[in-house]
Amino acid sequence: MECFTVLSNEIEGRLDCFYYNPVFIELEKKIRSKTKKILGDYILNIAGGATPEKDESDKYYTESPNEGVPFIRVQNLGEEGLKLDDCKYIKCETHNTMLKRSQVKEYNLLTKITGVGRMAISSIAPKGFEGNINQHVVVMQTSDYETSKVLAAFLNSDIGEKLAFRRSTGGTRPALDYQALKTIPIIFEPKIVEIMQKAYVEKKRKEQEAEIIINSLNNFVLQLLNIKVSEINDKLCFVVFSDEIVGKRCDPKKYTVKPTGIIQAISKAKYNTKELSSLIQETISGEWGEDEEKEEQFIDYINCSVLRNTNFDNRYNLNLHDVAQRLLPQEKYIKTKLIKGDILVEKSGGSPIQPVGRVAIIQDSNEGYGFSNFLQCVRLNQEKVLPEYVFAYLRALYGLGYMEYLQNQTTGIKNLIMEEFLSIQIPLPPLSVQKEIAKIVLTSIEKAKQLEKEARNIIEEAKKKVEEIILGKIV
Repeated sequence: MECFTVLSNEIEGRLDCFYYNPVFIELEKKIRSKTKKILGDYILNIAGGATPEKDESDKYYTESPNEGVPFIRVQNLGEEGLKLDDCKYIKCETHNTMLKRSQVKEYNLLTKITGVGRMAISSIAPKGFEGNINQHVVVMQTSDYETSKVLAAFLNSDIGEKLAFRRSTGGTRPALDYQALKTIPIIFEPKIVEIMQKAYVEKKRKEQEAEIIINSLNNFVLQLLNIKVSEINDKLCFVVFSDEIVGKRCDPKKYTVKPTGIIQAISKAKYNTKELSSLIQETISGEWGEDEEKEEQFIDYINCSVLRNTNFDNRYNLNLHDVAQRLLPQEKYIKTKLIKGDILVEKSGGSPIQPVGRVAIIQDSNEGYGFSNFLQCVRLNQEKVLPEYVFAYLRALYGLGYMEYLQNQTTGIKNLIMEEFLSIQIPLPPLSVQKEIAKIVLTSIEKAKQLEKEARNIIEEAKKKVEEIILGKIV
């Protein structure tokens, strides 16, 4: 519990303790000693948006960018600018009638006012832009582009975020009203724009370098194995002979052109192949366990870290920053404790754009992780095959989209057909080649991760310089 004193003459209207936290008070005093300006002094007009009813989506929304305008949500705001890759669109009629008040024009300042995470994240609408916003964002008109850039750089700084967060209300979903937003004190310093823009350019360069490395790995593995998969588009109509489906699945998806083309390409690989099942020592089902807060109720249970679908990062291997803590029966923990070389397979879950079948490899057994019931552990016979090589190969197959054809769906959850997954043919080059493939893939993954870490550090260092400038430590 934190205790502090607030004198009556320091009360500014709000009576909640959060607003008068000494960290906020000290920062505000520093900023106000250097400026009398507030955000409201730079705003010519401010407006909030709204979200049309999803039940009538056909009336208000469109899938085609050519038939509507971008509908900006919080996830589209970024410190580096608007992110429109995952953008929804509203119809022009909606834009010009229901949401006419919140229209966005070029060089407008867009700022987040609601939601968890960083408050007041701000982006600038680029030249020629026309769009609209939902209720979690405000659009502000300033005098010119340069003014918007300086304000965005200040609000995106750690200092700007703290000043905004202080003015928010609400517990689980903080929010800023317009009046509170406009009272944020602003140190208008144009040089912070150049610092951040230079940092964003360098960050993007490193991220692109990392992306090139990651995107090249799957092709590298397939080329080294001489698996040549040409661009294949599934056909709506195709022929399957009866002897091809005897004792097998009857749904047409399995027999479409793409999966059969991939299977044929594997059969022509440079090396002989064996079924994955023949290379396995054992497969182990996971266990989700019990809530750790109920520890007193469960005797002979062990509190341990349990990996789940959300720990698959889709780019590298595993993200271990948010591992669930669960209670497992002692005998189940012993059985599901992962060891070095284990391959985890996502057997349930997925999404409309993400098939199940993602794979990860345990590279260190020191942590003693377990895994949830949505995952399956494949423990290979390491006398027959190198686990790191199999991970690299299965990862490449997933990148081809092959796992999409090895899944079914019930009650909204996608499930991997394990029998078919275990029947995947694994090319078996000499151990030296397996080691080469594994080493290059894992080393490249680490290099890409390092580049992304360096990219994040560039922004952190730039923000420190910005903070020093704002607080007057350097000139």
